[in-house]
Amino acid sequence: MGRLDGKVAVVTGAARGQGRAHAVALAEEGATIVALDILDSLRSPLHKGSTAEDMAETVRLVEKEDQRILAVKADARDLNALTALADQAMAEFGRIDVVVVNHGIWAISENAWETDEEDWQESIDVLLTGAWKVTKAFIPKIIEGGLGGSVILTSSAMGIKAQPSSVAYTVAKHGVLGLMKTLAWEAGRHNIRANAILPGMVDTQMLQGGTIEKSSEWQPRFFTLDRSLLPDGLIPPDGVSRAVVFLASDESAFITGAALPVDAGWTTF
Repeated sequence: MGRLDGKVAVVTGAARGQGRAHAVALAEEGATIVALDILDSLRSPLHKGSTAEDMAETVRLVEKEDQRILAVKADARDLNALTALADQAMAEFGRIDVVVVNHGIWAISENAWETDEEDWQESIDVLLTGAWKVTKAFIPKIIEGGLGGSVILTSSAMGIKAQPSSVAYTVAKHGVLGLMKTLAWEAGRHNIRANAILPGMVDTQMLQGGTIEKSSEWQPRFFTLDRSLLPDGLIPPDGVSRAVVFLASDESAFITGAALPVDAGWTTF
């Protein structure tokens, strides 16, 4: 018997990386999955975006766990698309219990004052406004079900620390924590918990494309420090997923408004 038997979980950015790992981990515990991803590259990051082939692999892995999955191409910045998907999920599955806001990009510039306005806006729109839009579309469906639920937002270790040469990312991830705390207050009366995870350096495609190398060139003082207090190096995506499953399950029934670091100790610096 799984910890999430009978529940329906929405995962954004589900085509690969942490999102795929979360979708599979939730399915392993019995959840039906609603998966969405933009399936495209964006303007500002050096790393490439997800693809339809990536999403097909997520579908395969979830179905391997004998769980149903509704997988769609959708942009978290598109409220109409999110609202339509929420309606579709309710029509097909009859409930929504868990929302995992995971999608993200990592864009860099040498200094805050040299950041292009378009790059700033893209990061804020994706990481912060997009997170709010996902909650706006799906929380009413949890309320409609009347069974309570769990909203889990992906912030970052940089949600409570600064990352030089990535001002918009840092600001947006700080903002996600403000969103989470507000939702914890407002949704609590509906027995909906709202929490955030703060991943450290996770081994995903976001580290590819030269972002680490360029950031290390610009900010050697920051990027040459080994902040991990554990010997394992990069965190595997499924290491973060264990925290997501915990926050999605009834084991966290009395935890809300919390920011949980999954960072091998990064935030102690």
